[in-house]
Amino acid sequence: MPRTIVITGASSGIGEALALSYARDRNCLGLLGRDTPRLDRIAERCRSAGALVSPAAIDVRAHRDMEAWLQRFDDKTPVDLVIANAGVMAGSAAPNELESAETARALVEINLLGVMNTIQPILPRMVARRRGQIAIVSSIAAFLPLADAPSYGASKAAVLSYGLALRSLLQPQGIGVSVICPGYVDTPMMRQEQGSKPSVMPPEQAAAIIRRGLVRDRAVIAFPPLFALVTRIGGLLPDRLRRWTNAPFRFTVKAYSRPDQEP
Repeated sequence: MPRTIVITGASSGIGEALALSYARDRNCLGLLGRDTPRLDRIAERCRSAGALVSPAAIDVRAHRDMEAWLQRFDDKTPVDLVIANAGVMAGSAAPNELESAETARALVEINLLGVMNTIQPILPRMVARRRGQIAIVSSIAAFLPLADAPSYGASKAAVLSYGLALRSLLQPQGIGVSVICPGYVDTPMMRQEQGSKPSVMPPEQAAAIIRRGLVRDRAVIAFPPLFALVTRIGGLLPDRLRRWTNAPFRFTVKAYSRPDQEP
């Protein structure tokens, strides 16, 4: 079982739930987020549960800051598990409206490059130790192109491909890699989306599913199972049929006001 765990996006949603879940086992936690007051409150709750906690307010896009902090943390306590969870959601604010170029860039920078900025500083050290685990939070949206959130879907599909490629590369070297593809989890980020939301679950339930999947070293941890299966099948349909079946599930997303806001 991992004893030293780094979690990005720890000040909200799934990241917060994972931090509190792992804190109960009296682990050493490195928690990164952008909402400093909230991150500090979560860190204190984790300490109260018995964990040793090092919080840091760093934007995952700041690759040099990420590298410096992660390597200092690993120097003190070698990392067993990195959970690259930080991410944002954006899309059409009105039916058939285009997302802005600024929003598209921010999504890719945070959701994809932010994942790489989280993993790359620690990866050579895990390889040298020949042990460790990497968890990357993608989305069920990775399986199915979303007309109402093209950049979000693209970033999550890229993360899925990146994680599975790393898994194939690193498995012979003793490093486990899992890609997490949640459906609708009741988080501030999910509440930005206006539309049908099948099978919404609380973040605590999502965290429990993720932990079980990581213990079993699953390649893809997709949930809820039925929704994940339907989404995967939908992504394999011919284009015209896929667009027709997706029509009842179109959605809008509340305006993404600033790229530095915590989802």
